[in-house]
Amino acid sequence: MATGGALSGRTIAVTRPADQAEALCRAIEEAGGRAFRFPLLEIVPVTDPAVFAPVAARLDTFDLAFFVSPNAVEHGLAGLRQVRPWPPGLHVAAVGQGSARALNAHGFADVIVPAVGFDSEAVLALPAFSAEAVRGCAVLVVRGNAGRELLGRTLAARGAHVEFLSCYHRRCPAADPAPLLELAACGSLDALSVTTAEGVDHLARIVGDAGLACLSGVPVFVSHPRIAARCHLHGLEQTIASGAGDDALLRAFIAFFS
Repeated sequence: MATGGALSGRTIAVTRPADQAEALCRAIEEAGGRAFRFPLLEIVPVTDPAVFAPVAARLDTFDLAFFVSPNAVEHGLAGLRQVRPWPPGLHVAAVGQGSARALNAHGFADVIVPAVGFDSEAVLALPAFSAEAVRGCAVLVVRGNAGRELLGRTLAARGAHVEFLSCYHRRCPAADPAPLLELAACGSLDALSVTTAEGVDHLARIVGDAGLACLSGVPVFVSHPRIAARCHLHGLEQTIASGAGDDALLRAFIAFFS
């Protein structure tokens, strides 16, 4: 996307995990803005082979493996493949295009993924996840240590046998809120981008009530209505829906500031 200096003079806080933030930060900087890195989520992969071995030994008994995020793809595949190769007949599905691209990068061509939408509701609306399609099927859900239970509960209600594999932990990072709040206090923080509801909770924990009050006038760009609702719960009322992915966020920044 050619953006020139569309974000010139704008400072935007990027709150993705540190190892996943650089593409968006570069895009902001290439558009003339300043990316202020302030991770609100830390991803810690599970490295113990004993976590993966029992599931890997039965991989060929599953009909479908569903990955909830790019993190699940990276850490789940790494852990399972260190035990055994991926069974050729085991189909894969993903929650959104980012996870699908991660699977493509690992050699999976036919990923089941919503064309529109990037949440459990969109996945459950796919024909491949209908009651007729999943009844009696064994589904492996690869995820972190926490997350929504809607997908698993609904698949079980539709007659699937669901098993979960937690391959990474999500936690609140140790962060100094002072630089972020100093930017906001002097009017130099133009926007925050937050891409998980959990990240909003972590922001509230890191900055406290006084910090939330300081940030209350800063526009928060969110990728899902659920995240906007969590922002409102914490007093961050000015939310802008962007859609999922770095490209969508960048387009939303440029549209808002133009």
